[in-house]
Amino acid sequence: MEIVTFLIDFILHVDKYLEAFVQTYGMWVYALLFAIVFVETGLVVMPFLPGDSLLFIVGALCGAGMMSFPIACAVLIVAAILGDQCNYSIGRYFGPKVFQWEDSRWFNRKAFDQAHAFYERYGGITIVLARFMPFIRTFAPFVAGVAEMNRAKFTAFNVGGALLWVLGIATAGYFFGNFAWVKENLDKIIWALIIVPGLIAVFGAWRAGRPAKIAA
Repeated sequence: MEIVTFLIDFILHVDKYLEAFVQTYGMWVYALLFAIVFVETGLVVMPFLPGDSLLFIVGALCGAGMMSFPIACAVLIVAAILGDQCNYSIGRYFGPKVFQWEDSRWFNRKAFDQAHAFYERYGGITIVLARFMPFIRTFAPFVAGVAEMNRAKFTAFNVGGALLWVLGIATAGYFFGNFAWVKENLDKIIWALIIVPGLIAVFGAWRAGRPAKIAA
């Protein structure tokens, strides 16, 4: 229970945790960032880590001179690409057996089904779109692996999506994260970065799943 409480607090106050980490451990923050993004995108059992808000805060800290923007972006892009490649490989390995798995402590069946419906409707572009959608982001490469998507094609979408995701959100944080209004309302912005993409992901998965239900 304490771990869950800490994770919730970390997600909602990622700015304070990262700033304290930078002040205490300096350059090791890049290793921490790599680990968080790799785990969120690479391990299908960790879909709840703070991807979007983390990138925005990293950009803001870089804008404040606490971190190097080029190094941070390079580390995050590499972590995002390798994470998706790892997740894709796991999906390829388990293949059709995944459809027999039930919801459990380590596997979110509903999130998998949503990502699968999204992938079935939109194909490879799902890998790019999912970068901006919590939960779908974690399951999309896994689903692509289960569906045996061509690895070269997946890699192209993976790299393109990682570049758009990291550079887009981190750059927004770099230029706008240190405005007085943004600092005063950062908690609301973090909530928005969690809830709004999440609602879009749920709606998109629902829309994607409708044709299958109608046909059934």
